[in-house]
Amino acid sequence: MGRYVIRRLLQMVPVFLGTTFLIFAMVHVLGDPVAAMFGDRTPDPATAAAIRHDLGLDLPLWQQYLNYLGDIVQGDFGKAFNGQPVTELMGTAFPVTLKLTLVAIVFEAVIGVALGMISGLRPGGFADNGALAFTLLIISVPTFVTGYLLQYLLGVKWGVINVSVSSETGIGELLIPGLVVAGVSLAYVTRLTRTSVAENMRTDYLRTAVAKGLPRRRVVGVHLMRNSLIPVVTFVGADIGSLMAGAIITERIFNIHGVGFQLYNGVLRQNVQTVVGFVTVLVLVFLLANLLVDLLYAVLDPRIRYA
Repeated sequence: MGRYVIRRLLQMVPVFLGTTFLIFAMVHVLGDPVAAMFGDRTPDPATAAAIRHDLGLDLPLWQQYLNYLGDIVQGDFGKAFNGQPVTELMGTAFPVTLKLTLVAIVFEAVIGVALGMISGLRPGGFADNGALAFTLLIISVPTFVTGYLLQYLLGVKWGVINVSVSSETGIGELLIPGLVVAGVSLAYVTRLTRTSVAENMRTDYLRTAVAKGLPRRRVVGVHLMRNSLIPVVTFVGADIGSLMAGAIITERIFNIHGVGFQLYNGVLRQNVQTVVGFVTVLVLVFLLANLLVDLLYAVLDPRIRYA
């Protein structure tokens, strides 16, 4: 196992370098960040050249990227155009989005797996048809519609939740935004679990467990559930990074100043350092989440061994 983890960590290095370089290059293609700093005004050529020199934007792209790698190794992600270090923006944005992501993961894992298990144990029944119709409805309704509807009903009309979220907001105030973020993923987890359970119900090892007279709780909870969760764990693991990076709409609806909010403002203002810095951290989150998923396979299925 240890050798496998070391090998995977080494494989992450070229993936990280390639991904971050592509992001670095694409962000620089968006436009001239110096011109974006002046808005509608045309900057003085001498002033613009001095700013480019101070920010290192007059260097070749490959050299800018190497300088950027050298800085992030030292924990320096640069400064936003307002002079604020990007690490300070991360320090306020990532804790909020991390809490929002944890709430969403709990919703999709607990509710999605529970609905999928109920549907898969009795395929074609009332519960199964109801769960399939419910998930189809969630997938069909856009996230911004669900978000605005819940915000209006629960926050404005009934006053159940606080419609404004700060960096020090507790988990309780993130329940509704977390449910909105988890909506589509919850539906997919439900369907994945339902399909996996229905397929494993017909396997020989499960018939053998029932024939041996094992209690139904042990058959379902140990033999059936553990094997049925492998595709679900794969989806949820990959979804961690997607939830952290893709909550832009929900964060704007509920006024959450998280990662999505900062990325949106960074792209809108062509703030290269902010966008590249945040995306670099998100790349690391994706890579580590995938490694964690691979390690969980061996926990769920003892037959899986890593050399």
